[in-house]
Amino acid sequence: MAILEIKNLHVSVETEAGSKEILRGVDLTIRSGETHAIMGPNGSGKSTLAYSIAGHPKYEVTEGEILLDGENVLEMSPDERARAGLFLAMQYPVEIPGISVSNFLRTAKTAIDGEAPALRPWIKEVKEAMTNLRMDAAFSERNVNEGFSGGEKKRHEILQLELLKPAFAVLDETDSGLDVDALKIVSEGVNRAQEANNLGVLLITHYTRILKYIKPDFVHVFVAGKVAEEGGPELADRLEAEGYDRYLS
Repeated sequence: MAILEIKNLHVSVETEAGSKEILRGVDLTIRSGETHAIMGPNGSGKSTLAYSIAGHPKYEVTEGEILLDGENVLEMSPDERARAGLFLAMQYPVEIPGISVSNFLRTAKTAIDGEAPALRPWIKEVKEAMTNLRMDAAFSERNVNEGFSGGEKKRHEILQLELLKPAFAVLDETDSGLDVDALKIVSEGVNRAQEANNLGVLLITHYTRILKYIKPDFVHVFVAGKVAEEGGPELADRLEAEGYDRYLS
């Protein structure tokens, strides 16, 4: 049973007007196998939380802790965090010209495990994962995300999730830009990864439509850099019906 603890997290970013505090004391605890949904209006700090966990240099942690099984994540570089078991699916996955998907995946798997996977079983595993995600085999020879549609990029993110087998996945608006069919396929991939590896999931979203496929155990409402309310799946249903006005007023 792994545990990711976020304690009194304060995060700032530099702007033209100076340093601006985005997160103002966030507390969250996520355990293996749990799904936590983070919801809230634009600008509430949801993506800042995701990138702070992953170690993006733009975001300065000014107070608080992020602990993975008791170890201080903030002392780790982004690649060390990934090797320790943290995974970030980005809202806008970047293109990597000159690097094929197949080379990228095998290099990442080698970095995570400390040794290259045996070739034949690895190829079989990649093909099976791509088939489940309805990805054409030709994608493996294309450059990473180059010329991919929004839905193809998100499927590639979940392909990485299934193959790299992290302990915790932070999914930053994975549902954005997906049509109904792609949303269902991507969600099924997350559910497969969770069932196979007892994955802990931190799912950041504006909308409840993805929560029809990925069932949250806990829902946290972010407003102005803090957790304004917490509850179970019923809280997401209430947000769908009422919106965020009552928090903003």
